[in-house]
Amino acid sequence: DACDKLRYEALTDEALLDGDGDLRVRIDTDREARTVTVADNGIGMNRDDLIANLGTIAKSGTADFLKSLSGDNAKDVKLIGQFGVGFYSSFMVADKVEVFSRKAGEAHGWHWTSDGRGTFTVNESTDVARGTKIVLHIKNDAEEFLEAFRLRQIVKTYSDHIAVPVILDPVPSDKKDGEKKDDKKEGEDQDTGPETLNSASALWMRPKSEITEEQYREFYHHVGHGFDEPWHTLHFKAEGAIEYTALLFVPSTKPFDLFHPERKSNVKLYVNRVFISDKLDGLLPRYLRFVRGVVDSSDLPLNVSREMLQSNPVLRKIQSGLVKRLLKDFKDRAENADDYAKFWEVFGAVFKEGLYEDFERREDLLELARFKSTNGDGWTSLKDYAGRMKDGQDAIYFITGDDLGMLRSSPQLEGFIAKGIEVLLLTDPIDEFWITSGNVYDKKSFKSVLEAGDDLAKIKGGDEPEKKDDTAGAASEQALKDLIESLKKTLEKAVADVRTTDRLTGSPCVLAAETGGMSLHLARMLKQHGEAPEMNIRKVLEINPKHPLIKRMTALSGAALDDAAHLLLDQARIVEGEPVTDPAAFAKRLSAVLEKALG
Repeated sequence: DACDKLRYEALTDEALLDGDGDLRVRIDTDREARTVTVADNGIGMNRDDLIANLGTIAKSGTADFLKSLSGDNAKDVKLIGQFGVGFYSSFMVADKVEVFSRKAGEAHGWHWTSDGRGTFTVNESTDVARGTKIVLHIKNDAEEFLEAFRLRQIVKTYSDHIAVPVILDPVPSDKKDGEKKDDKKEGEDQDTGPETLNSASALWMRPKSEITEEQYREFYHHVGHGFDEPWHTLHFKAEGAIEYTALLFVPSTKPFDLFHPERKSNVKLYVNRVFISDKLDGLLPRYLRFVRGVVDSSDLPLNVSREMLQSNPVLRKIQSGLVKRLLKDFKDRAENADDYAKFWEVFGAVFKEGLYEDFERREDLLELARFKSTNGDGWTSLKDYAGRMKDGQDAIYFITGDDLGMLRSSPQLEGFIAKGIEVLLLTDPIDEFWITSGNVYDKKSFKSVLEAGDDLAKIKGGDEPEKKDDTAGAASEQALKDLIESLKKTLEKAVADVRTTDRLTGSPCVLAAETGGMSLHLARMLKQHGEAPEMNIRKVLEINPKHPLIKRMTALSGAALDDAAHLLLDQARIVEGEPVTDPAAFAKRLSAVLEKALG
């Protein structure tokens, strides 16, 4: 900031440079004296400036300087501000701080000193160079800041892209007599010449036309700490009421901690090329946490607490702009189905979290979502699904589960497949939540196949012949009624109800949840994660009245019917992916059936 201020002032008064226009920041360490010195040759401060800036915590000399500028001149000076805030944080690692400063164009220098306990002194000082030199007397428990490697790390992380060079002065080695200087021990700093620590070049601030694909890739590897190639690169500058520049990348591979509950966005926030934070929840919504890159703005203030940025209205507007541009680019990339499928395979499960969390953009997110379905092995969009809906179909049907293969062979789908009705196959944990949260696509609601048995009669299948007698091949009405009553009595502790269904064509039975209740898959998932260990969802046993097994069961009674009823329920449990409640009893009944069949 001090260098930016001097550079600006020198536009109208070149004498302020005094022959020294090579603006820079220098860092020097002295292990013996236990000091770290940070010096610049910028604008400097006089006595009044020192008292005004360092006498009050959070007093910003930069803010006052910008206020003194008129018109558009203020926009031309890019300053980070809040010097007082950052300065006082030095007392976290130093028990004494000295500041030597001489303002450009003035003859006298000044010496400010404080132990951080509320008082300070300011005295005139001789032989002070133009600019400001800060000397930190490091505490015993902060010795790491005397090490050159630690200083390199700090500058590289937080100030790599500021415009002026940050130079580390030679670090003397601690060799004892008789030791060679090139005998380096692990963790020890060697004698070096002056070392420029920062790149002093912010790639994102350069025009896109001047940046090569290779430079984008190298920067992606630097900022994202990944070794893959970016699937997508977004570089733009927003202008208007709020100005910011963004360079964002979508990886081509999944980070190992993508689903970690504490994982946050990996987008770094800069203000005028100075790193602020990469832990801001408000920069991108959680469902875009796989995005990496940088955002740089001059419209964000630096408060004492960086956490205060979370609720900053400017940050919210920046987030809105970032999400809008990302979704637009995703929509463009989705025109190439094979290319977009690569993205969806990796990040689709995370992206769908937005369907549950981001009500404002839900319509756009539904357009971008892709699903597996009974219509082939590839991914389908809701737009394509809607184009294949049958006459009389007014809902988008889905089924949830853990495994795609098991869903494809689920008895729950038999009636839908028979009529050529497409069903979405949902296997991600988030599907259970967004699909039941009132989502509607193109005025079409989402409906579970477990609750859609009555719909089949209203829907005309594409190749379906003229309607035949529904009772053909089924057991008599009275026999079915008696069987259902017997099953209810035998299984009363295990199921809430027993009823017939038209959804089955090749299976004798299936388990379903009560209408309007929690799905069996969701209940099982919550129980596995300890969210509802005592939860006992009331299940419904649905039977196929046309199946030979059901018709033969109408002729059974007594113990034989009881055993068959329990085997029927256990079979339905196994198909649904649930454990058998009494394996020993199940095995005994199954053995008896096999003995009779093979006897």
